Amino acid sequence: MKKLFRFFGKLLLWSIILSIGFVVLYKYIPITGTPLMAIRYFEDNESKMWEHNWVPIENMSEHIQLAVICSEDQKFLDHNGFDIEAIEKAYEYNKKGKRIRGGSTISQQTAKNVFLWPERSWLRKGLETYFTFLIENIWSKERILEVYLNSIEMGPNIYGIDAAAQHWFNKTAANLSAYEAAAIASILPNPRTYRANPATNYIQKRKQWIVKQMQFYGEFNLKTQK
Repeated sequence: MKKLFRFFGKLLLWSIILSIGFVVLYKYIPITGTPLMAIRYFEDNESKMWEHNWVPIENMSEHIQLAVICSEDQKFLDHNGFDIEAIEKAYEYNKKGKRIRGGSTISQQTAKNVFLWPERSWLRKGLETYFTFLIENIWSKERILEVYLNSIEMGPNIYGIDAAAQHWFNKTAANLSAYEAAAIASILPNPRTYRANPATNYIQKRKQWIVKQMQFYGEFNLKTQK
């Protein structure tokens, strides 16, 4: 029993060391692939390789940065990785409704996208909490948003904002207008089903709502955020 406990103790210690090491490494280098990209690729044997172009946040339109914050996590610059109020609302909604609503922040989604798998489980949620804590304390808010916008699924085999901008609007991420950015942000609840262009009536309404939120939110400065 002592040997068994010692083995699991060493396994846990090395898991913590390696996880922190990867988080520190990913603070500085481009992330060109994620577990989700690999899973989607093997799920669809007939699909071509995924579309993904890493671009630094300086080469992204500020419209898309603001659009995803307004549509996904308006408290992103203020919270420490978790929006307790949103989690409580999602919990109450899910107890009543048939459709599951998430309460995850951009930080939580980034942790899941980069380090974990998409399946819902208590194990994954626990690890997501752990990695969210790490990236919030090791990365800056600017880096979290940069990684999020470069790794999030934005269509069938489309990952990251630059690939999405080229796929939906035939332009780079740097040149997205406010309405184009809002159109891409509007499909994030279900990017494998929704289309940013041409937009359905539902996506058109979401796009208009996001643009209004962007106007209410005003300018933001990621550089001042830890």
